[in-house]
Amino acid sequence: MPDKPQGDSFVTIFDDTYDRPDCRAYFRMMDALGYRNQHHAVAAFRAGLAALVEARGLAKPRLLDFASSYGVVTLLMRHEITLAEVFARYRAPAFDDASPQEVIARDRAWLAALPRRAPSLHVTALDVMPNAVAYGRAVGLFDAGHAEDLEAGAPSDELAAALGRVDMIVECGSVAQLMPRALDRVLAACGARKPWVMTSPIRGNERAAAAEVLARHGLVQEVLPIPPFIHRRFEGPEEQARAIENARAAGHVTEGLESAGHFHAQVLLARPAGEGGDPRDWPLALSVPPLP
Repeated sequence: MPDKPQGDSFVTIFDDTYDRPDCRAYFRMMDALGYRNQHHAVAAFRAGLAALVEARGLAKPRLLDFASSYGVVTLLMRHEITLAEVFARYRAPAFDDASPQEVIARDRAWLAALPRRAPSLHVTALDVMPNAVAYGRAVGLFDAGHAEDLEAGAPSDELAAALGRVDMIVECGSVAQLMPRALDRVLAACGARKPWVMTSPIRGNERAAAAEVLARHGLVQEVLPIPPFIHRRFEGPEEQARAIENARAAGHVTEGLESAGHFHAQVLLARPAGEGGDPRDWPLALSVPPLP
């Protein structure tokens, strides 16, 4: 689930954390950089999911966790847990010297004991990083997982069959906006009744190409009525300067937001026109309590 664009240096890349045998380095990196996107965005995703379930009469909705990495979005959508609690778990010294097999066994037992949210979900993961997908499968986060690069080629037959049953696609960070070829291939495989797509791109990473892909597949994109929220802290002044330039180029006011030291994000919803009602009537958390 990298927040990096393709082909430029808008944000710092942390590729070394994205394909380890277990999730420790990934969550500790997120914690160190003050990631908050998932904390805010998943609250909106759950509200959107509730509207979709009601509109389509779904008993067990099927999600695609797009650019899933180690499954933090699935974790927060499926279980009664906060992002702060996830970070606190992996700070524990007991994880410092554990083997990947020990971490996976602990996480499998931990997740099995966590209360689950309603409705029950079926989650398919898609990511280019095979170890991250394998971890999510091994601990029971993902019901199915596919390590495929849809920017480079079409989905496998197995993935295409799974996509044909998906009801909602979720993604935090920017990736869906920055990979229009992959998004197009996903939606082409989704069948006649297209899923809703909910993403939370960094401000300045919204791309017209992604909106055009969505429109070609009969989906109308809108910004949810939620104030911009923190994605993560800037690693340094150069990254901040790039972020401010990109956000302003996209028409955003950056004073008090990016200028204050953090990437900020927003939630985009794409769906068939009008399906699910007006998001202003959803129980959107306009002021999700901040993480410490």
